[in-house]
Amino acid sequence: MITRTVSKNPRTTRGDLVNDLQRAGTKVTKATISNTLRRQGLKSCSARRVPLLKPVHVQARLKFAREHLDDPEEDWGNVIWSDETKIELFGKNSTRRVWRRKNAELHPKNTIPTVKHGGGNIMLWGCFSAKGPGRLIHVKERMNGAMYREILSDNLLPSARALKMKRGWVFQHDNDPKHTARAMKEWVRKKHFKVLEWPSQSPDLNPIENLWRELKVRVAQRQPQNISALEEICMEEWAKIPATISQEVERRLSVTCAERAAAIKDTYRPLHPHVYLQ
Repeated sequence: MITRTVSKNPRTTRGDLVNDLQRAGTKVTKATISNTLRRQGLKSCSARRVPLLKPVHVQARLKFAREHLDDPEEDWGNVIWSDETKIELFGKNSTRRVWRRKNAELHPKNTIPTVKHGGGNIMLWGCFSAKGPGRLIHVKERMNGAMYREILSDNLLPSARALKMKRGWVFQHDNDPKHTARAMKEWVRKKHFKVLEWPSQSPDLNPIENLWRELKVRVAQRQPQNISALEEICMEEWAKIPATISQEVERRLSVTCAERAAAIKDTYRPLHPHVYLQ
């Protein structure tokens, strides 16, 4: 009964199960429930936060997954992935665990300095392929369509050349309004860039998210103390990310397509107003 209940509703708590069993005439403890579920290969985890999806988003993701399900790794190796991200100076990006003795939590070695409102942040635009990281740019003003086109003009082709991309390489960016505006589409057409069709609400499909995570961990370990140092360290650590990491995060995409296709088919029902994917 315990395993069947949590399989139906993973959000069931141990307290819920204790009460259900008590009503059925069986008295058990929360520890017993935990042990029983653990033996069945189930453990308590934080629910992953994912984009809120409407049926149209679900269908677009399913279409993307099906279309690319059997794409060979060589095809993904000819894609340049891009995105923007924010990195904070003193904030949640700097979370670290430490080994310490009791009552030593305030020793300087065991703390991370914080200031109100995170101490500032920088916005970055970057790109990469399976061959390694491309250029990384500090976006110093609020980005609009003209600035985005300027960033691509100055950095996309140089990145493709540095990465020695094959003829016919494909560019990926998401469906931000700046990326889908008429002026942007016209610019892409004139430059003869081939753009990967991308489903909306799908940051979890973009392998660059894993590279951002890698960068933020590396930056946090160096503990920059001001915005200038934060920018400098970001650039240094981005350049140090080896091609092997780029290859691995991109290789995961073909696996992700299969996982997403299965998840969508398992969870989507046409009458559901919203769908959450694991």
